[in-house]
Amino acid sequence: MPSLLAPSALSHKTLAWFDANARALPWRAKSGERADPYRVWLSEILLQQTTTTGAAPYFAKFLARWPDVAALAAAPIEEVMNAFAGLGYYSRARNLHLAAQAVAAAGGVFPSEEAELRALPGVGPYTAAAIAAIAFGQAATPIDGNIARIVSRLAGFDAPIAGNRRAIEDFARQLTPPRRAGDFAQALMDIGATICRPKSPACLACPLREGCRAAASADPEAFPGRPAQKPRPEKVGAVFYAARPNGAFLARRRPPKGLLGGTMELPGGAWRVGEIADVGPDEAPFAANWTRLPEPVEHVFTHFSLRLALFSAAAPVAAPQGMVLVAPDEIDAAGFSGLMRKAAICARKYGPP
Repeated sequence: MPSLLAPSALSHKTLAWFDANARALPWRAKSGERADPYRVWLSEILLQQTTTTGAAPYFAKFLARWPDVAALAAAPIEEVMNAFAGLGYYSRARNLHLAAQAVAAAGGVFPSEEAELRALPGVGPYTAAAIAAIAFGQAATPIDGNIARIVSRLAGFDAPIAGNRRAIEDFARQLTPPRRAGDFAQALMDIGATICRPKSPACLACPLREGCRAAASADPEAFPGRPAQKPRPEKVGAVFYAARPNGAFLARRRPPKGLLGGTMELPGGAWRVGEIADVGPDEAPFAANWTRLPEPVEHVFTHFSLRLALFSAAAPVAAPQGMVLVAPDEIDAAGFSGLMRKAAICARKYGPP
């Protein structure tokens, strides 16, 4: 179903709104300046599964430490993983480093075409289109969740996004102007984040409301439709906090691949579906006088929720193989995931084992 206005009219309104209302974001080029492909790529990777507020301090930290792609490529992967700690989805950090090495090996010049960008590790269709449009002015059409929602509402698509990708992509391509495609994409990102929100969209403030079928309806939130929610499994496990009298505690690095791959963690057992009351110290990585702490650690992942029983004991004189001692003031810099940082801080508040 077409929108209530021609695609060219919608594009014009979008760009006019952007010229007056664009958000000032640290990775965006100022008006009249050429976008830096390194900054655009770095920001898009950090923004995957992360809000602008959450990504901004990481962007500043990365840029201060590795101001260009060659510097990032030369960094040890452990340092990149540590700098990424807390953002989740840690495969992004590994792919970020691999992509930086690929670009550095090609002379430090980012490819400008979508197909070439998609060949870089960690760069999918949306990210490639965003970089091509914003950094290189290509007439590319990035479609993330925000943009898919805007398009669905403009066209009156009431089907869930996942099952209506082809129609959304076709309509979005019609909207993309041949010039200023990067500004157009960023404008839709801003409208999706500040106006055309999933809940309580501010239709009266939207520059596209005259052409929007959802805004003309009695219930704009009904567009697009929502898929049926699947129950989230609950898993349990155990982590073990072994500390010295000075507060230093044992930790290890997770394998590079898999969930939370490459991050630091308190040693623990496998996660499984079950009851946390059944989790005991028999899963400990070494023998010690383990005490169960009264407060479990809880965390929610995309596909399951997790409860970890927390056990503490005195650390042995020599660190077991594969483990290192982490001082209390090194928790933030050591490269712990948000989950394991939470576990370490929780254990520390109960005092020395």
